[in-house]
Amino acid sequence: MLIAVDAAGGENAPREIVKGAIKAAQENDIDIALVGNKAVLHVLAGREIKKLNLQIFEATEIIAPNEHPMRAVKSKPNSSIVIGTNLVRDGIASAFVSAGNTGAVVCAALLNLGKIEGIERPALGGFLDITPATPTLLIDAGANAECRPSHLAQFAQLGSTYVKHLLDIDSPRVRLLSTGEEETKGNRLAQESYSLLKKSRLNFIGNIEGQDIAKATADVIVTDGFTGNIVLKTIEGMGDTFLRAARQVGYVVATAYHLRGRALLQEIGLGSWAKKADYREYGGACLLGVNGTIIVSHGRSQAKAIKNAIGLAKQTVERDICRIIREGNYEPTDSSN
Repeated sequence: MLIAVDAAGGENAPREIVKGAIKAAQENDIDIALVGNKAVLHVLAGREIKKLNLQIFEATEIIAPNEHPMRAVKSKPNSSIVIGTNLVRDGIASAFVSAGNTGAVVCAALLNLGKIEGIERPALGGFLDITPATPTLLIDAGANAECRPSHLAQFAQLGSTYVKHLLDIDSPRVRLLSTGEEETKGNRLAQESYSLLKKSRLNFIGNIEGQDIAKATADVIVTDGFTGNIVLKTIEGMGDTFLRAARQVGYVVATAYHLRGRALLQEIGLGSWAKKADYREYGGACLLGVNGTIIVSHGRSQAKAIKNAIGLAKQTVERDICRIIREGNYEPTDSSN
């Protein structure tokens, strides 16, 4: 399995990206293709290139975070995002991982890989590992700011299929994010989406409110990309705050307990929560609904997040998720396009 990694995208590229890719190659039975400035990557990867059979693909252009996604993809064919996506299109790579401009990654996937037949819009499915049991998939996590009810209904189908085959959950519980549990709560999008989901063959069990996201009452939470991205970043921000506070507490009392910060967290029962609060544990969100495996990582990803994003890509490919989605019945749920 060859996984292409965007070594030029993200706030901490290329050093942290290369570190994460090397760690992933060491821990998993996969080959890595780094996409970026060849000369720089040769220096950063050093002896690991031959030892781990790393491949390097030259990308002479970079799409910046503030660039217009579609214009950038069309005007920069030699960018790391476009080249990485094309490696998947051409069958050279099994998956592509990028912490670069999310909009550009989505656009490149749409233009160069195309949507799976019957899919109106692809969506980003990101795991929230904040529940006591299995993680919850949030979809859409940021690919579509404006949505119709039919889009959310398909997001639910995509998310349910992904969770079923990735996490081995026979009948994933699907809930719709809204302002109340009642069917009549929420805006027009939520109410009309509820109606479509209720008629679907999914295991739809109703609405979920924001305060219940961490209560393990859903395997898939469906919403539009604008709302989903805010939810995702709010949880990440709270996790960062928690981790900083925990480290401060650890620093103050660690000497008295003769324990390091991490060991102290374990001793007082917060070790597992610290791990769950760390967004780096899952590393990225999968773009579901396109003809290929694309993992979008957080723009500020460091080595740990990139390593885990590559691990998620590996699992997604091994479970043949793209083929399973392609073989599903994704007829539009209403007349909207």
